Amino acid sequence: MSYLLVVATTVVIYAVLSVGLNIAVGYAGQPHLAQGAFLGIGAYMVAVFSTRYELSFWVSMLIAIAVTAASGLLLGVISLRLRDDFLAIVTIGVNFVVVAIFQYVPWFGGATGVYAIPLPSIGGQQFGNGEFLILGLVMLAIAVAVSGYLARSWLGLGLASLRDDELASASSGTPVAPFKITAFVVSAAIAGMAGALYAPFLSAVTPTSFGFTESIVMLAMVMFGGVGTIRGAILGAVVLGALPEIFRFVSDYRLLIFGGILVLVLRFQPQGIIGTDSAAAGWWSRFRRPGHSADDDGSGGGAGPYGAVGAAGGSLPGPVDAPGAGSAGE
Repeated sequence: MSYLLVVATTVVIYAVLSVGLNIAVGYAGQPHLAQGAFLGIGAYMVAVFSTRYELSFWVSMLIAIAVTAASGLLLGVISLRLRDDFLAIVTIGVNFVVVAIFQYVPWFGGATGVYAIPLPSIGGQQFGNGEFLILGLVMLAIAVAVSGYLARSWLGLGLASLRDDELASASSGTPVAPFKITAFVVSAAIAGMAGALYAPFLSAVTPTSFGFTESIVMLAMVMFGGVGTIRGAILGAVVLGALPEIFRFVSDYRLLIFGGILVLVLRFQPQGIIGTDSAAAGWWSRFRRPGHSADDDGSGGGAGPYGAVGAAGGSLPGPVDAPGAGSAGE
């Protein structure tokens, strides 16, 4: 039971990270490959402040969120002068810069990292595996609520126009700079929140635990489930987060199986398994429409000036739906 709780908590943390990454990648259409670095920043802030300065987990978590949000602000400002491939290269570089800082700056513990990170506690009662899972689910609910609010607000419409055509959006008077910066700041802050839980959950952090590989895994989760949808980000985290454990019995081949499944999905369902324009979303849309069966032909949902806005038949139901604009429909 304890092992299942550990796996479930790990998957939930990945889901929080994926929902946050989806804001920058899915809603704003930015090639963001630095989420692993922001996870590390959040984790290290909690690790250092709770061990070196003996602050409580809750205070350390607030510091972690603030620092990662500031880091996202810096990346957002940098993104104003870069676009597409050039921005992707810069975000890749952020991973290596952050890992190098963790490794060579003594304040972060150097190459050995930080160990014996105190567990969170409430009323003197330290967290166990069950409490970690509950806190992770609370964080996921917060991430979903923030993401859903952004998608439904005027900011979501602005991000959708930015994603569809940044030049046209800017020429029409859309304030591109604040929109891009906001996407990076919120995405980073959510990653910092996840990192704050990740550090005490592992009880130790090392520089090699965070970086480009983790960033690629998170991007793969978003793309697998469906770019621009909250449900897709969560599904991708659940499936790709659990696959390594499911295929542990064939440990020599599990990475091959993992990669093969991802390639097949992206080849035949480039919008993801349950993305806005995926076959599953279209099928469900037709199935829900009164007087139509799942075999009927028809469009997969309502569309507005920014794409699928998530009309009554336009998206899968559930608390994680966040119908917004364009293919960032949620």
